[in-house]
Amino acid sequence: MTSSRTPAGAGQPTLDEVARVAGVSRATASRAINGGQRVSPRAQSAVDTAVRTLGYVPNPAARSLVTRRTDSIAVVVPEPDDRVFSDPFFAGTLRGVNRVLAERDIQLVLLLARPGASTARTLRYLTNRHVDGALVTSHHRDDRLAEHLADIGLPCVFGGRPWTGGDRVAYVDVDNVAGEREATELLIGRGCTRIGTIAGPADMTAAEDRLDGWRKAMTAAGLPADAVEHGDFTEASGEAAARALMQRHPDLDGLVVASDLMAVGALRVLAELGRRVPDDVAVVGFDDLGVSERTTPPLTTVRQPVEEMAERATRLLLERVDEPDAGRPMRMIIPPTLVRRASA
Repeated sequence: MTSSRTPAGAGQPTLDEVARVAGVSRATASRAINGGQRVSPRAQSAVDTAVRTLGYVPNPAARSLVTRRTDSIAVVVPEPDDRVFSDPFFAGTLRGVNRVLAERDIQLVLLLARPGASTARTLRYLTNRHVDGALVTSHHRDDRLAEHLADIGLPCVFGGRPWTGGDRVAYVDVDNVAGEREATELLIGRGCTRIGTIAGPADMTAAEDRLDGWRKAMTAAGLPADAVEHGDFTEASGEAAARALMQRHPDLDGLVVASDLMAVGALRVLAELGRRVPDDVAVVGFDDLGVSERTTPPLTTVRQPVEEMAERATRLLLERVDEPDAGRPMRMIIPPTLVRRASA
């Protein structure tokens, strides 16, 4: 009896050889190898045995034709390039996503969808199904990505609650309202009575939810909620907002900041003004992505587990890719944690 294994030096075994050894047609062998449908259990077993015997390595391009899969997932970030590559939030998100994709040998495709032509180009790319699904993070009110992706039927998960279309897409979010409320209550518990806030961009749900949490805590304590400035989650915007707040409200004794990067800018302004932290002004940030440990003084902040959230969102996305008719999109809300350091 002769061996069916391809002799050394004879080249890689072919699909035709697999079909011959398995006793099935070439089309059946292709479907069995590449995950297609309409293959009987008996034929599948015969093809699996032939693949192992011959040492056959499937062709990824052929698999894609059969399964209509690209084995790639897009991470869509509607932000300018410089912010994506300087903010630790995005680095943490990408680490979490890639950790899960690597388990399945799936490629990560980063799409920077800035407003305008870049967004239109990104939507064309996604509509043409160059990826199997999309994870969208740091989205804004006007990009309407949730509605667009739901309309084209591409499996997607959002990092954070979308402004619109949230009933049609899955998302993973931190409880921003609860986190900022707890941060504000911490300052109230310290005895602060004039507490301002540096909120994030008004066109992002995370920023609006955090502002809502601050207002709820202030109102519940019977304190004025008029000391508000907005930034864009960057250090420079936090500095500008803090300067404006201190000019309008020089009596502030507490400051709740919607991101650690903005808090870094605020701490710089307070130092320039000779205001001691936390003795004169107590400060709390939001994120806890490493920046807060290096400030002077170290920053009390609200931790959102960015990498864990990214991992959960990616696993949820892969479930929807594997089962596109899984039913109603899932919402996952993760509780934040207050991390006490020296600034409050």
